[in-house]
Amino acid sequence: MADTQAVATDRGTPGQPDTSQEKQPKSVRVVLLALMIAMMLAMLDNMIVGTAMPTIVGELGGLEHLSWVVTGYTLATAAATPIWGKLGDMFGRKATFLSSIVIFLIGSALSGMAQDMGQLIGFRAVQGLGAGGLMVGVMAIIGDLIPPRERGKYQGMMAGVMALAMIGGPLVGGTITDNWGWRWSFYINLPLGAVALALVSAVLHLPKKRSKAGIDYLGVVLLTVGITSIVLVTTWGGTEYAWTSARIMELIGIGVAALVGFVFWQTRAAEPVLPLHIFRSGNFTLMSVIGFVTGFVMFGATLFLPLYQQAVQGASATNSGLLLLPMLGAMLVTSMVAGRITTNSGRYKVFPIVGGVLMVVGLYLLSLMDTGTTRLTSGIYMAVLGAGMGCLMQITMLVAQNSVEMKDMGVASSSTTLFRTLGSSFGVAVMGALFNHKVQDVMAEKAGALGSKVTERSAQLDAASLAKLPAQAREAYQHAVSAGTHSAFLLGAVIAVLVLIAALFVKEVPLKGGPQKPEVTEAL
Repeated sequence: MADTQAVATDRGTPGQPDTSQEKQPKSVRVVLLALMIAMMLAMLDNMIVGTAMPTIVGELGGLEHLSWVVTGYTLATAAATPIWGKLGDMFGRKATFLSSIVIFLIGSALSGMAQDMGQLIGFRAVQGLGAGGLMVGVMAIIGDLIPPRERGKYQGMMAGVMALAMIGGPLVGGTITDNWGWRWSFYINLPLGAVALALVSAVLHLPKKRSKAGIDYLGVVLLTVGITSIVLVTTWGGTEYAWTSARIMELIGIGVAALVGFVFWQTRAAEPVLPLHIFRSGNFTLMSVIGFVTGFVMFGATLFLPLYQQAVQGASATNSGLLLLPMLGAMLVTSMVAGRITTNSGRYKVFPIVGGVLMVVGLYLLSLMDTGTTRLTSGIYMAVLGAGMGCLMQITMLVAQNSVEMKDMGVASSSTTLFRTLGSSFGVAVMGALFNHKVQDVMAEKAGALGSKVTERSAQLDAASLAKLPAQAREAYQHAVSAGTHSAFLLGAVIAVLVLIAALFVKEVPLKGGPQKPEVTEAL
């Protein structure tokens, strides 16, 4: 098998065609297969584990700590993401990527062997540390191997993996838990990870790097504290603690202080973990905003759409992933089309603009759903939203990477991923708070004291709890969920306007690796 050589480290400056004698390796598809497996590992995990959680609690106990199984993983992933990106820039992409896979697999194996909830939470945090490097590593390595102009051809693969993870995750998780036991929800990562590890080790050959500058430890600490505080505020606010409670205020204060200190320190650090000069590029900053809002909207939608369809339309919770098929299918098709057009024409500004419009329209349409909305109608609304996200998901990363020099490819990829992750945390928190408040108000209005009692612990009832409700309370809950989703999606539509505004200011800088000399094109 032919060795995969890294593309040249200098692809020219933005606005200039690339005339370097680069070669696209024959085995690049093998590398991409390994990268897609690693990407799937990162995306599938929470969805598979979420399905297994009731069984895990039944065996290990510790129901009061249940949320930390997810929170510990999310915190570690978010905090580690920018660090992995910088390490890749400093010490080489391949070594750091392989390290992240190994850490993820160690965390998976240990999680599968956990004997109590405390161990499981700790091991999930280890797993999350590795997961933080998986997505970043995939994006940065693709950025190294494939010029931006050619990268659009592979957008469909990445969008397909995302759709497959969201649809298949709950189904796979339920099947594994029912037939093999919950521990295999973690052990299943081991053979897949081993394949990715072997393929990357054998086929991917990138130049080795060794930075003379030391690691920015103070920057790492400040950024980790800041990100951790933000994620905890969005996770605990309105659920574990009131938004105005002392604990939430303390976390906000710590987070703001840490991030202000981080920004101050980054202007003085010899090798900053997140060099601020990348934000001098207007396009990069705009892509960060678009990525944040896309994360905000997407993860809010994937949380509330299945809830609405189960509570109001009577869909089965077992097939919750399939309920999102119209949205994910439209996202996949649109992403593939956008990628091909971008590759063939070199033009991309139209896609953030169209994506922003479709996202606003799709969210507004979803806010119109009520107790009488059919599955066909809601499916069409979801497809509109999915088409909008398909125009944005991979284009944001493509433009962000095209806006920086090769030496900053890792931090550009990790920053874009981090903003999307933080956006998802805020989206789930803010839309969730609005949803819960509206559901409780409507339940109290329509079902009186019984309604308040039903939703006093949680505004999101599972199928079993819903089935036990008296007919009057069940009908009231359906109206309450419709009202809650209306408020959540209407807020999402307002927030999504930011995508459209940001897209209008994007400058269409020619993609690097554009039209080349005939002999170079033939070599590719």
